[in-house]
Amino acid sequence: MLAVAEALEFLLSAVRPIQDVETVATVAANGRLLAQAQTSLLNVPPLDNTQMDGYAVRAADCVNAETPLRVSQRIPAGYIGEALEAGTAARIFTGAIIPAGADAVVMQEQCVADGDFVTIKHQPKAGEWIRRQGEDIATGATILAAGTRLRAQELGLAASVGLAQLPVLRRPKVAVFFTGDELAMPGDPLKPGAIYNSNRFTLTALLQDLGCDVTDYGIVPDKLDATRSTLRLASQEHDVIITSGGVSVGEEDHVKPAVEAEGRLDMWQIAIKPGKPLAFGEVGKAFFIGLPGNPVSSFVTFLLFVRPFLLRMQGVQQVSPQSYSVRADFDWLKPDRRNEFLRARMNAGGGLDLFANQGSAVLTSTVWGDGLIDLAPGQSIHAGDVVKFIPFSNLMS
Repeated sequence: MLAVAEALEFLLSAVRPIQDVETVATVAANGRLLAQAQTSLLNVPPLDNTQMDGYAVRAADCVNAETPLRVSQRIPAGYIGEALEAGTAARIFTGAIIPAGADAVVMQEQCVADGDFVTIKHQPKAGEWIRRQGEDIATGATILAAGTRLRAQELGLAASVGLAQLPVLRRPKVAVFFTGDELAMPGDPLKPGAIYNSNRFTLTALLQDLGCDVTDYGIVPDKLDATRSTLRLASQEHDVIITSGGVSVGEEDHVKPAVEAEGRLDMWQIAIKPGKPLAFGEVGKAFFIGLPGNPVSSFVTFLLFVRPFLLRMQGVQQVSPQSYSVRADFDWLKPDRRNEFLRARMNAGGGLDLFANQGSAVLTSTVWGDGLIDLAPGQSIHAGDVVKFIPFSNLMS
């Protein structure tokens, strides 16, 4: 069995990055991967403007903390005032352009207005409360690098320099299907020996969160010919085929022989718990990744292997999730020879609590927990030990 790090390195070395680019409206680009770096064609802010409601003045006119000045004009945001006369002040509002001649803004809380005059009760310094032209972004500056996953803040930044459209990579096309005659869909009656197909919902949601176009082929009968037929169909129009179940060595596990018959299997079985029976290969022009059928095994192996694979396919170079050193507030005295990933969550004291049942079918552990403890082969834990913790939030985006 390959070690986790070796298996991940093998998968990432096989990736063929998506090259197809499409242009989408900035407002519709949330979650997409930017195909080309974007530069600004303007300064932000475009002109000097005020950070505060107050009065624009010449600092030299405010010689003491009781300076009366005539209010010569009023400048709301969106308007450009006239040049400021010496010895006068301009009433100005947040975001408004600083009039020519003014070199400071005094906030209104430091002023006393009286008719056409205002008493400036503060001695400002030149530049006070002024946002300078290009202070945030200068014309020609690169604002977004190629390969950036576009979130709310990146979209806002693009909009702030007037970018109405953005070039993004085509979404990965991913086919999924699930094997097991025991599987039923929620809403259908549950026959004796049957279970509901939770993996279909978990994996589809994870793929959608990663920006994939998903084709769901549903539950495929536990038959070799049916599995081969679905693989052939899925390989024609997709970048990746993902299955759940059927990759072990039982007589009813048909995915592995089906892949070997229709394509090739390059990797099988990882030294990981949960999730040993993980397979990787190709069918036609599509990559194949076979996940275990147990719900937690499927969930964990997706996060650790499928997520970085799909991100790298979209041009993301940094695919390793950030981990943290956190104190364990429990004992784990039964180490495994495989690399274990334990479901845990942060407690109020800043330590980690462990879910009581770490079984590979206990899906409640993934809801109760907020991350995984990455436990090296043969490693035990005593309360107070510092362990490597990866929050789910770093594994699901």
